Amino acid sequence: MSRHLNPLPHRRQHIAPRTSFANSDIFVVDDTSNNDTNAVSSSHAAYYTGLDGVHLDLDSILVLAMWMSILIVLTTVLGLRLWQLLSLHLRHIYCLTANGEQQKYWSFDKSRFWPWLKREVIYAPLGKKRHNREIRLSGAMNNGTVPGRLHTVLLVSYVLSNTVYCCLLDYGNPSKGAVFAELRGRSGVLATVNLVPLVVFAGRNNPAISLLQVSFDTFNLFHRWIGRLVVIESTIHVLAWYAASALAKGAGATSKSFVGDPFLQYGLVAMLAMAVILCQSVSAIRHAFYETFLHLHQILAFVALLGVSFHLEIAQLPSVPYIRAAIGLWIGERAVRLLRILYLNHSRRGGMTSVAIEALPGEACRLTFQLPRHVRIPPGSHIYAYLPRVALWMSHPFSVAWTNIESAPPTGHSIEDFRPRTPNSLEKQKVNPTFDHSKAPTSVSLIVVARTGMTRKIYQRALAAPGRTIHMYGCLEGPYAGHDSLASYGTVIMFAGGAGITHHLIQIRHLLACVQANTVATRRITLIWSVRDVDALTWVQPWMDEILIMERGRDVLKMNLYVTRPRGTADYRSPNATIQLYQGRVDPEVVLDEELPARVGATMVSICGPGAFADEVRAAVRSRIHIGCIDMVEESFTW
Repeated sequence: MSRHLNPLPHRRQHIAPRTSFANSDIFVVDDTSNNDTNAVSSSHAAYYTGLDGVHLDLDSILVLAMWMSILIVLTTVLGLRLWQLLSLHLRHIYCLTANGEQQKYWSFDKSRFWPWLKREVIYAPLGKKRHNREIRLSGAMNNGTVPGRLHTVLLVSYVLSNTVYCCLLDYGNPSKGAVFAELRGRSGVLATVNLVPLVVFAGRNNPAISLLQVSFDTFNLFHRWIGRLVVIESTIHVLAWYAASALAKGAGATSKSFVGDPFLQYGLVAMLAMAVILCQSVSAIRHAFYETFLHLHQILAFVALLGVSFHLEIAQLPSVPYIRAAIGLWIGERAVRLLRILYLNHSRRGGMTSVAIEALPGEACRLTFQLPRHVRIPPGSHIYAYLPRVALWMSHPFSVAWTNIESAPPTGHSIEDFRPRTPNSLEKQKVNPTFDHSKAPTSVSLIVVARTGMTRKIYQRALAAPGRTIHMYGCLEGPYAGHDSLASYGTVIMFAGGAGITHHLIQIRHLLACVQANTVATRRITLIWSVRDVDALTWVQPWMDEILIMERGRDVLKMNLYVTRPRGTADYRSPNATIQLYQGRVDPEVVLDEELPARVGATMVSICGPGAFADEVRAAVRSRIHIGCIDMVEESFTW
């Protein structure tokens, strides 16, 4: 809480505070040193206000160092991504027409360093196994997940660097007030500067996600920890101001300083908003009352940004550009989201997006959104669903399970050459051979398992409706992600747990269509799906039927369904040779030991499912990563 009182700050100027910030710009020499109620040393009189004692030059150097550290990390990740993408592209081109024997060269890593890096750093959990498995204090209390090793190193380095920056003070100064003033300025500047990455990392339209091909889940992790760091630095800022002010004029007078002073009042409002955010964002509270948390979090974040802005603008402090940038980014990201929602869900010809909600066995719903326009949905995408009649402002992320629009072909080829001949497209061509369904309005289907909150309300409404189906208006936001290409991998092994099957279906359809057109390296696809009972098959049965009748679908695709809570022997009758049913829990190690010896080319292991299930797969992959060229990607929503 500092004011820019003079164009050029004076380090040892002894001035008393204004009697009223709003009514007077007059400062008088401090002559209250003989007053019993304000008996303080004149050496402390100036350090609780203005920039006196604040080390602006060092602050600027440290802020630059912080930005450089962020830039170095981003540049390093970008460099590794570009190198990886180039390798994938070259492998993709070479393997387009290569058979299994010709792809053997790509089935092994050419160095020991890259497998070690993936096993011990990139894919490694912090400890032995636990990463996305939730830490549960009880059946109702979820205390979050554990960051991976790479994430932990980056987070600890960032927090330690900010700690060091705050501690670089002139401890040799004989005046305690001067030391407090320097700490006040340093912590305030760092807290304000950190608001910029805090806002960027929270955005769904964060440009670094597509540029670096890093998931929103990862950026959200950094957002949470930077937010905690901002609250700590803001608290230090307030305490340092209070300590300097108490030295100068006593604790009683300091507490009364907020009366009639907008500068201090706005700072206090921002600090209180941040403190409430910190308390209500504790993982157990956040997950137990997520919808309430999200609404309150957004309101408090806006109040905090506004409070900091007024606090800095009133005194025209040097940190003003940073808070303006943070607010501009916050408003800009939400404006982009709003425009995206309006474009996606409304058109003059098609009207508004409608949604059909059908209750399914196994406490799940199938949501089919009929968009009014044609939209391309990349394989592996997720969207945010809005249902105003169920939850007015709430949105939930879901993996896109299916669309009526087939995946777009690689650039430079005709869409007619690579479009998979699914029953929908074949029927359309029989009825109207001139129908161009590449421009047809898009329908997006989701599978939503009833948990708590919005998902439970959706299921209960559909279950109580006639025919177990209801219709309403809704909105979609997205699509997001979908940047992980599987085209250069000869072998793709997909692990799904429960509703996690939705992440893989369009990817399988896309790969099979491209296998038919000889535009991918993929020759083997193995889908491992773990469910509680066979009712889950009804969730995706119509889409699996479409996949299985695709050309070469039965030759390339193999599906193993593991039923953990069977109701009888009927649950283990395999419907066809492509789908095999097994009793009990899936053992990822056994699966990989069966699949890897017969692999073709490079291998991708894709995971989408509960945290504990994903951690088991991760451990199995890491222990076998030296066997061949194996990569791993995981779809998770841990926020």
